[in-house]
Amino acid sequence: MNINNTDIELELWDTAGQEDYDRLRHLSYADAQAVIICFGIDSPDSLENVAEKWAPEVSLYAPGVPVVLAALKHDLRANEATIRELEKDGQRPTTPEMGEAMCRNIQAQKYIECSAKTVFRVREVFDATAKLAFAMQKKNDSKSCCIIL
Repeated sequence: MNINNTDIELELWDTAGQEDYDRLRHLSYADAQAVIICFGIDSPDSLENVAEKWAPEVSLYAPGVPVVLAALKHDLRANEATIRELEKDGQRPTTPEMGEAMCRNIQAQKYIECSAKTVFRVREVFDATAKLAFAMQKKNDSKSCCIIL
């Protein structure tokens, strides 16, 4: 990837969210220069987990590291089957306003909605995160690659 005419290497770590990995996951934060916290637009509970689990964990194990909040499955927000399924539990897909509010709440640097299925704004998630990581790297000026969780 090239940022500001400089080739950079990205390392991406997809950490497990299952409780079985809670005691080990903190090890993956070492040397991170940016973090992407993701939630599913079709899962209001996953948005709640951003504030209750992920943001506090990032603050604890990677303090000061820039955060991108990514809302996944943008294509499902208007999907009738998804809406019906959520309505059974008295829920609805998350809105852009809910995501923006969470971004402010956790003090993330950027909020982006995307869809891997339709390839909507996927590249933007990684470009924005890489730019934040690159800025962190230049600030620290001690690493040869950017590590993104």
